[in-house]
Amino acid sequence: MNKGFGGFGLMALILAGITAISSGSYRDPVPVGPYPFVYPANFGNRINIPVDNPTTLQGVYLGRMLFYETRLSANNTLSCGSCHKQEYAFTDGKAFSEGVDHVLTPRSSMSLTNLLWARKLFWDGRATGLEAQAIVPMANPHEMGQSLEASAQKLQADTEYPGLFKLVYGDDAITRDRIVKAIAQFERTLISANSKYDQYLAHTYTPTDDELKGMELFNQSPQPGKGMRGANCAHCHGGPKTYMELFHNNGLDSLPKDNGIEALTGLASDRGRFKVPTLRNIALTAPYMHDGRFRTLDEVLEHYSEHVVQTDALSTVFRGESNEAGGKQLKLTKEEKKQIIAFLNMLTDRTFVTDPRFSDPHQSKSKTTKS
Repeated sequence: MNKGFGGFGLMALILAGITAISSGSYRDPVPVGPYPFVYPANFGNRINIPVDNPTTLQGVYLGRMLFYETRLSANNTLSCGSCHKQEYAFTDGKAFSEGVDHVLTPRSSMSLTNLLWARKLFWDGRATGLEAQAIVPMANPHEMGQSLEASAQKLQADTEYPGLFKLVYGDDAITRDRIVKAIAQFERTLISANSKYDQYLAHTYTPTDDELKGMELFNQSPQPGKGMRGANCAHCHGGPKTYMELFHNNGLDSLPKDNGIEALTGLASDRGRFKVPTLRNIALTAPYMHDGRFRTLDEVLEHYSEHVVQTDALSTVFRGESNEAGGKQLKLTKEEKKQIIAFLNMLTDRTFVTDPRFSDPHQSKSKTTKS
C-alpha cells in the first residue's frame, strides 16, 4: 500500500521534484509545494478543502507546529494535541477534558481522523469546516482560554514563527485567520487507511473466522423472519471510512441531560441527536459516546443489544431492529458480541498512531537540542 510521503527525507523530497528551503530562522529546511494526499480509491474524492486554503507542504509543516504549540493557550500549558493525542487516535482517553481553568469540557474529545472528507464538526455539527472548528477550543475560556489575537502576538514575538508564516503566506504577518488555516491544513493530512480492514479490502489480509462473522453481523440488519441475524451497524457506520455524516439519537436516555443538536435547531425531533463518529481505531478511543459513559466496547454493544431507550426522539434506524420476531431490542448473543468486537479491532491502524508525520515536532526538537 502506498503510504504517501511519510518516510521521505529531505533528499527524497528534492529528488521527487519538491523543493525544501529555509524559513529564515528555523533550524530545519522546510519542504515547499502542493501536499500530495494519498488515500485508497474507495474513500472517494468528495473531499472538503476551501478554495482560500489550499493544502501545501509548508502549510502542513506550520500547522503541525501550531497543533502542538502550548503558547496558543492562556497559561502556555495546553495545545490542540493535549486533548487529541496521537496514541489514542487523536482523542485523549478521558470522558471530559480539562481546560486551562481546570473546568471540564461538557463533551468528550472526538477523534481527528479522516477529516479531509468532513463537513460538519463537533458532536452537534456546529462548525462547517476545520477552520471554523479550530477557533472554538482555542478561544473558549474553559478550554485553551486565549483569544487568537493574543496568540498571534505571542507567535509574532518568537524568533522562528514569523519566518514560517512568511514561507506559507508570503509575508511574516501572523493573524488569527492564518493560524487556524495552517492548523486545518495539518488536520486534513490525518488520514487513517492502513488497518487490517483496509488490508482485507485490498486483498492483502485474510480475516479470522470471528472477524469475518463479526463483519457480516456489522453490515447486516436482522431479519428474524428469514433467519438472518445482524447488528444493524452499517446504517450509521457503513462504507470503508466507517462513518456517515449523520446525526442520530441512539437511545441513550429517556430525558437527556445534553439535548445535542436540538440546542441549535430548536426541533424536539432533534433531541439527543449527536454526530455519528468514525469507528476508525475505535479500540483506541475509549471511553465512548458524547459523554464518555461507556468504558469498553463490551458496554457499547450491551447498550445496543439490550438497552436502547425507546422514545419519540429515537432515530428510526434503531426502531424495530431486533433478532427476535416482534422484539424491540437487538438481542445479540454473547458469541455475536465477541465476533463484532473482533471485527472492530480490525479497524485499528497502528501506522496511523505511530506515524512520525503526525507526532509532536516540539518534542523532537527538544530531544535533538538536549542531545
